[in-house]
Amino acid sequence: MAKSKQAVDLDRWSKQEWTTMSGKKSSETDEPYAPKAVIDKLRSTREGKKKYRAAKRVKKKATRQGKQHAKHGLHKGKDR
Repeated sequence: MAKSKQAVDLDRWSKQEWTTMSGKKSSETDEPYAPKAVIDKLRSTREGKKKYRAAKRVKKKATRQGKQHAKHGLHKGKDR
């Protein structure tokens, strides 16, 4: 039996190495998590760093409001 699209997506998501830009826990830094490949891409450009800083501000605000998840925009364009 073939896996559903959701199961395939979950498998792919689980195999990715997720991290923050600093490499520290998000609970310590209020940074958003993203796949390491995305972090590396953001780190390599000025525009990427700017986008990450904006996402960090959104994540920090959501954390202060007691929310576990924040719509910070690093995953825009993805089917979520």
